[in-house]
Amino acid sequence: MLTYDFHESIGYWLCISASAMQEALNDELSRHGITYRQFQVLGWLAHDGEELTQADLAAKMRIEPPTLVGLLDRMEQQGWITRGNFPGDRRKKLVRVAPAAEEVWETMVAALLRVRARATARLTPDQIESLKEMLQTIHETLTESAKRPVAAHH
Repeated sequence: MLTYDFHESIGYWLCISASAMQEALNDELSRHGITYRQFQVLGWLAHDGEELTQADLAAKMRIEPPTLVGLLDRMEQQGWITRGNFPGDRRKKLVRVAPAAEEVWETMVAALLRVRARATARLTPDQIESLKEMLQTIHETLTESAKRPVAAHH
């Protein structure tokens, strides 16, 4: 039979906690007619300087570029983003935050802050800080090891 010590696994707790955070945020956002994917688009744009190529945005969101196109079409119609040609490469499309996104972004951030408060309600400020530091260390460790070249086996 399949056995694994799930409850002792850091990966298990990270994954189910991330999933619970996403579900809670999606629930908060849906009350305002906003989807989690729309939040992700504006979130990555806000995080990375308010413009990204469509390919980079799809990679960050872990979705296929064709899936992203429909989402961006709707967001462009809503006036939340604009798309234009990438300087020097007309095949690439650059996605930018539009001024009309500011109001919806404030709604998104308020929802995110409510979820963050719920998620950390039973933690002390020191525990929250320690948790952030530990998660950052795990992230750095895993991303650093992913970037190292694989040694050739002889």
